Amino acid sequence: MSFSQLGLAPELVRAVERAGYQTPTPIQEQAIPAALAGGDVLGCAQTGTGKTAGFVLPILQRLAGRRGSSPRALILTPTRELAAQISESVKTYGAFFPLKSTVIFGGAGYGPQELALRRGVDIVVATPGRLLDHLQRKTVRFDALEILVLDEADRMLDMGFIQDIKRIVAVVPKTRQTMMFSATMPTAILKFAEEMLVRPTKVQVARSATTVNDVTQVVHPVDHDRKRSLLVHLLKDSAMSRTIVFTRTKHGANHLTDHLERNGHAATALHSNKSQGARAKALGDFRAGKARVLVATDIASRGLDVADVSHVVNFDLPNTYEDYVHRIGRTARAGASGCAISLISEVDRGGWRDMERMARTPISQQVVEGFEPTPGRSRPSGDASGRTGRGRGPAPARRFDRNSGPRRPGRLVPV
Repeated sequence: MSFSQLGLAPELVRAVERAGYQTPTPIQEQAIPAALAGGDVLGCAQTGTGKTAGFVLPILQRLAGRRGSSPRALILTPTRELAAQISESVKTYGAFFPLKSTVIFGGAGYGPQELALRRGVDIVVATPGRLLDHLQRKTVRFDALEILVLDEADRMLDMGFIQDIKRIVAVVPKTRQTMMFSATMPTAILKFAEEMLVRPTKVQVARSATTVNDVTQVVHPVDHDRKRSLLVHLLKDSAMSRTIVFTRTKHGANHLTDHLERNGHAATALHSNKSQGARAKALGDFRAGKARVLVATDIASRGLDVADVSHVVNFDLPNTYEDYVHRIGRTARAGASGCAISLISEVDRGGWRDMERMARTPISQQVVEGFEPTPGRSRPSGDASGRTGRGRGPAPARRFDRNSGPRRPGRLVPV
């Protein structure tokens, strides 16, 4: 199937092809016709499946040919980075339409955002917190809104945006098209969808919390205090050409970045304590190849679209199986292959056993020569910085939320 067969205008097909895409993904095949029909849509698709185009293209087509001074489409998303990426997609796919758009998020000045809104835009891409600020300042109104999109809905709920979203929805017209997209469909999301959507068309291309098929997953057992040394060793492999390393804390991300830099690996850190300019620079350096390694907290686990990420490393285990799925989804995007490595010390074992029971396939364990774990050794759980709780005694091993994914029997591959 081609994009033209989905009912898209020639201008959109031309823009999509110019961006390098010839064939729609499964979520696009289902979501685009449903969205073009004008009804509400509830979409479930794992990261990297192209769902952004699944709602951006129909929005552009439905708004084309008419201009207004007030926003007619609003796309809400949880993070600044994802908002910026969606905004770029709007510009890319709307290259041949005279529609105006702007992006609104925190960490940037109000002045340019207010100026763009005052001049008039058709499409607003925003994070909830900063958009509420503009609503309170009365610098934006949504009286003419026709389309509302809630992207990464499960993540927005996890981040505590539920009340912000409800306050925003309260000031937009009740008669509108609403589209909600989520990588997972837990009970809270389904209940939220019932409140927001009217007889939605449901599109789903992957079961909730399933891992990406083309990601090779491997575990390296290692003593806790040798994780950093093992990571430095692994990065000597030229195959790890563009690697994202996930840590549990911002402090740990900074310390690990410094350690990698001192050991000859170009690295940069990404977390919410950094200014928006610093975050943009970190991503820019990583995308441009100036930094071979991006050390990040879970702020980067969803939505970030960086081409050709060869490896993802779980330096610290995530909190839930869903977070694990989203982390490793940063590689093997758009049909490519990739590798996810988890560094597991003795104190991680309990959490990892829970994780493996939820995994769809056995995850191989491989001991790296020279980094064999000491039998029976245990160490307080810390993070990438090596700190373990400021002298308050051993921290308990983190265990995964058993309700965050499918419970399937698994097995440990013998070391």
